[in-house]
Amino acid sequence: MLLNGINHLALISGDVERLGDFYRGVFDAEVGPTKPHGDDGGETMTVIAIGPHTELNVVTIDGNHEPDRQTPMWGRGRIDHFGLQAATTGAFETIRQRLVARGASDGAVNDFGAVLSVFFRDPDGLEGEVLVQKPARTDDSV
Repeated sequence: MLLNGINHLALISGDVERLGDFYRGVFDAEVGPTKPHGDDGGETMTVIAIGPHTELNVVTIDGNHEPDRQTPMWGRGRIDHFGLQAATTGAFETIRQRLVARGASDGAVNDFGAVLSVFFRDPDGLEGEVLVQKPARTDDSV
């Protein structure tokens, strides 16, 4: 297999404190600080680490009522996007090349500090992201 798990799930919440308390209490999750997110000033993001390399990226958006909408299973709509954790940098590159070959990605690699990512769209139009930890630098790799 080329993947070894899910890196993150991005979701919208109306009450990130309540959500963080739940995940901390049930799963011993680590709730990070809430930081500004987006360009308009009405968004925040809080990262909730739910596993060794799995997190929830919880976004709040002023005036967005999606978190209030509760519908039954299979009627909930689309996930914003999902992040998949590549097993190795070699696996990441293989996946990136396959996405480009299928026309699902332009192959652009994003450098987010500790990780690299590439975005794609599946055949249904759902956006996904593949991420991999950046290789550790050695004294020789300046």
